[in-house]
Amino acid sequence: MGSDGRQKNHAGELSSYLSLRKIADAHFSYEDSRYVIFGVPFDQTSSFRKGSSLAPDAVRVAYDNLESYDSFYDIDFGEVPICDLGNLYVNEDPGEVVDSVKRVTEIIRSDNKVPIMIGGEHSITGGAIRSFKDCSMIIIDAHSDFRNEYMGSKFNHACITHRALEELGEGKIFSFGTRSISREEYEDKDFGKVKFIRAESILTVGIEKSLEEAKLPKDSKYYFSIDMDGIDPAYAPAVGTPEPYGIKDSDVRTLVRKFSKKTIGFDILEFSPLFDNGNTAVLAAKLIQDFIGSREKKN
Repeated sequence: MGSDGRQKNHAGELSSYLSLRKIADAHFSYEDSRYVIFGVPFDQTSSFRKGSSLAPDAVRVAYDNLESYDSFYDIDFGEVPICDLGNLYVNEDPGEVVDSVKRVTEIIRSDNKVPIMIGGEHSITGGAIRSFKDCSMIIIDAHSDFRNEYMGSKFNHACITHRALEELGEGKIFSFGTRSISREEYEDKDFGKVKFIRAESILTVGIEKSLEEAKLPKDSKYYFSIDMDGIDPAYAPAVGTPEPYGIKDSDVRTLVRKFSKKTIGFDILEFSPLFDNGNTAVLAAKLIQDFIGSREKKN
């Protein structure tokens, strides 16, 4: 508490939204943190394999297997000001969950901290991006997710890129790893307002050349969203909607490293522990470390 009796920042309000599980290396209080992790155990609109509601805690368990020190970044993550707020309390209404995510990310950003959200299905990113309207967006995803609505809901996981376009506008969304697009999405009059960098192109010319051709704005801040199905199932088998011929895990790491210092909001989603052999969980955990580590790296 501050000397005037008021709680610092928004720790009190945030505690009413979230439970109290923590990731290893998250040793700091909310007030003293720079990175704020929270889970959203929601998979109500998942259309193929459910189970991503179990992912936040599965990623935390996998994280326990990682070393706190990383020699590439020369960083001990236990010394980085990381806080884990636990999991968001959710119900079955995707609209209400999206609203809660929006409020949590809005609070964290207003306190000049970097939110790191662990999903859960991709629909929840629709809440987070409402707090980042001044940013561009990088998405890793096998699917274009550009339906205006799906199964009677605009908050379905298959609609997230369309929702993001409504918030951010044309020319600000770059989706890497695309290899599944419905005719409905492809024929949407607004489809061309998002830059989809197909997996086949990345695998053919490489991630560096693909980045050059994508022409991401150099002066922008970014929200970075990783749908684990964007990565080939050989590296990430346990996802809600697996799609063959994906990009490599190292390609995603390259993107994370290149844009981490410009990224002020991050999420990793669509991991379903029920179908995992352990690989997907530890990859998700390591990508969180890569984001924080590359952002903290001094040179």
